[in-house]
Amino acid sequence: MTIYSVDTLISQARKLAADYRRATGKPLPGVSAEIAENDAARLLNLELISDETLGYDAVGRGNRDGKRIQIKSRTIFDDAKSGHRIGQLRTQQEWDSVMLVLMDDNYEPFEIYEAERADVLEAVSDSEASKRAKRGLLSVAKFKAIGQLVWTREEGEIQDEIWDNQSGA
Repeated sequence: MTIYSVDTLISQARKLAADYRRATGKPLPGVSAEIAENDAARLLNLELISDETLGYDAVGRGNRDGKRIQIKSRTIFDDAKSGHRIGQLRTQQEWDSVMLVLMDDNYEPFEIYEAERADVLEAVSDSEASKRAKRGLLSVAKFKAIGQLVWTREEGEIQDEIWDNQSGA
């Protein structure tokens, strides 16, 4: 057992990743996914799963009790750039939804979206979709269009609200 709490280590990783990007201009590989998983678990009452072969990263508690969730992340360094993509989705494995944790250039989360399995699979298999989507890759914009905003930095967890991702509000 370590003398450091996971929250302390994640905080240090967040700072290190931001400092590394400022110093080199490149992201520190693999760090954003770990930070995002821990942030999603802490902010949305999820239990992280250590068995990576299952096809999901966490199991829900509370209002998501038992739900199997893949967690994806994207760090947005420049809002002006479009075409941000999320990592490959494990479409052939069993899971119930996907959460996308969007982080700023300090690796702090600012929004989390959740999309249900049927919506994700439909978006990936859309006959008009590109070869990238057929491999389980989606753009952040497409994910936001099919998903629901479930957490923001300003409001925290968004519950029992009908959120319309089409109105621009």
